[in-house]
Amino acid sequence: MPEIVEIPLEARIEDMRANVVDVADFNERVVGAYNNGTAERGLEADDQAARSVVPAATGAMRDFSYIAPDIPEFIAANCVGCMECVTQCPDTAILGKVAEPGVLDERVAQVGDESLREKLEVQWTLTNKYYHVLEKKGVGGGKFGIFIDPTKCKGCAECVDACGDHDALRMVHKNSEKMQWYKQSFQFFRSMPETPEKFINEKALSDMMLAERSLLYVGGAGSCMGCGEATALRMMLAATGFLYGPENIGIVAATGCNTVYTSTYPYNPYRVCWTNSLFENAPADAMGVRARWDQMGWKSKRLWIVGGDGAMLDIGFQSLSRMLAAAADIKVLVLDTQVYSNTGGQASTSSFKGQDAKMSAHGSIVPGKKENRKELGNICMMHKDVYVAQTTCAHPNHFYKAVMEANQFPGPAIINVFTTCQPEHGVADNMAEHQAKLAADSRSFPVFIYDPRKGPRFKDRLSLVGNPNVKDDWYIHPKTGEQIDFVYFARTEGRFAKHFDKEGNPSPTLIATRDERLENWHLLQELAGIR
Repeated sequence: MPEIVEIPLEARIEDMRANVVDVADFNERVVGAYNNGTAERGLEADDQAARSVVPAATGAMRDFSYIAPDIPEFIAANCVGCMECVTQCPDTAILGKVAEPGVLDERVAQVGDESLREKLEVQWTLTNKYYHVLEKKGVGGGKFGIFIDPTKCKGCAECVDACGDHDALRMVHKNSEKMQWYKQSFQFFRSMPETPEKFINEKALSDMMLAERSLLYVGGAGSCMGCGEATALRMMLAATGFLYGPENIGIVAATGCNTVYTSTYPYNPYRVCWTNSLFENAPADAMGVRARWDQMGWKSKRLWIVGGDGAMLDIGFQSLSRMLAAAADIKVLVLDTQVYSNTGGQASTSSFKGQDAKMSAHGSIVPGKKENRKELGNICMMHKDVYVAQTTCAHPNHFYKAVMEANQFPGPAIINVFTTCQPEHGVADNMAEHQAKLAADSRSFPVFIYDPRKGPRFKDRLSLVGNPNVKDDWYIHPKTGEQIDFVYFARTEGRFAKHFDKEGNPSPTLIATRDERLENWHLLQELAGIR
């Protein structure tokens, strides 16, 4: 039997460094060839391609400016600095920054073109949040600006929808003059110093995306316009990066939409290290990574698993359950679209009863999916000492709180996120946030946090804060008086369209699903000590 020789840690690290890709060469030779259209004709095979290695953040060099005819325009006078547009953008195409007035004036004065200088001056505004409040405190206020990267924007208009009643964004038609302005203004944005720490209020969690260390998803991913999944990835990385930094984060991704659009060779939107495992064994892979990191003394590094509802609720559930039972310090982000988006919209065990999907098509005999939805959050709460959250990107404070608490939790944590899939749900590109909020309001996807550290009893640990009318069966809209239930939710999505007759009456299947959703809500109320 051959002798086993332990290689010193320093030698192993040196070996890893020797195998690092020459990023500058890759970007010039490979990404450059893809960008100019010559890759398929003359790019030679090499060891990087053979090893399936793509350097970090190559997605930053991808240009989507040809995708859509429209682009958002910022109306500075109406902006309140809420950062909702920056938070909800799935493509890192709209970013904010706060600048010291003196520094800003000095930089603007250096712009030679008078017309451009005047336009840049009105791109920055004085808000209560970043200027007047801080001026009253005597610490000095700053000017706030929103800037759109024309090479990353896909024209989904999610930012306009997120802006809501503030009307600080609107879609305008592209032309050569406008696109030149967008390029120049974004270059100016990049040239400005990073937002000073005094303007980042850690209690206003959306402010985290003002910090460069939080922007770990650079865009350039091949996701659909308005993708609900990509926003969840950006927000998870923002909350983790803000506290731990990019060098202390790793991702093990289960095969699915998330791995397809984040590794459309040679474009990688991540600034953190990540690997793609098989559809069903990302938790097992992550357990190996965690064990190795712990051996190397890297116990403080945060390791996240990313997977869809198919990977985590279906074929990969056994692996997930084993990881939770093993009490490993691993965090899980489940991108719950209630459908196998990556394979063309097949039903999963996360799909709602009655949902029209491939393999569960709605017809004259079978009215869509026949089984009830599998509740991953409920099941995970039954594992010992596991932090569990169910949330949506439409509840940013709830989402960020869940991620930050999960990172701090000394053991396994899982966050199940409602992620709108526009093509499979049958909704418009700009509706991801709207539909996610409606899913929670209608009890279709209640939000909650289960923290074992809160006490010995289930009702001590489970919080339903974030849902409207927590003590009631349904949320009643305060203006219209309408009952916001599953039927109300289903009426807004194409995947349930066949369940309504010409008069708009719901089918018996939808009524049954509404009753099942209420049963689930009653269960959560009981566990939380409300009923």
